[in-house]
Amino acid sequence: MALSTQIPVEEYLRTSYDPDCEYVDGEVVERNVGRKGHSKVQRRLLRVLEAREHDCGIFVLQEWHMRVSGTRYRIPDVLIVAGPEPDEEVLSSPPLVCIEILSPEDRVSRMQNKIAEYLAFGVRYVWVLDPESKEAFVYTSAGMKKIEDGFLRTETPAIEVPLSAVFD
Repeated sequence: MALSTQIPVEEYLRTSYDPDCEYVDGEVVERNVGRKGHSKVQRRLLRVLEAREHDCGIFVLQEWHMRVSGTRYRIPDVLIVAGPEPDEEVLSSPPLVCIEILSPEDRVSRMQNKIAEYLAFGVRYVWVLDPESKEAFVYTSAGMKKIEDGFLRTETPAIEVPLSAVFD
């Protein structure tokens, strides 16, 4: 839910929020903080992806501020950058993948808005994982697909993440 006060982006960027918040058109927007299931999926996913950083030529980080437009800053649960670690505090170019791990409080409409923003920004893949149902979905410019074969994938670079390693 949004806090009521409008603030300039410069104030948002120099202020610490606990828990961390996103910035949407002048409003500081609270994020649903993860519960145990969310945190466990995030930790497992990070371990799997970090083990592939060197071989795949990627950089992986959790909860990194990303400027998707001049008035919008989002914080994906995890993101994957193709190539080396960018030299900036706030990511200003699209990563290869944004990953959102659902919390019980997440609303579909709010998540759909974030996914649309990521794709419009140029993110090639958006992975959405649901710890409760143990389902995963991939969104691209071509649309949404439920993961049926048990693997999250990208091309160029080729990354493959078995859902069994994330949801076990």
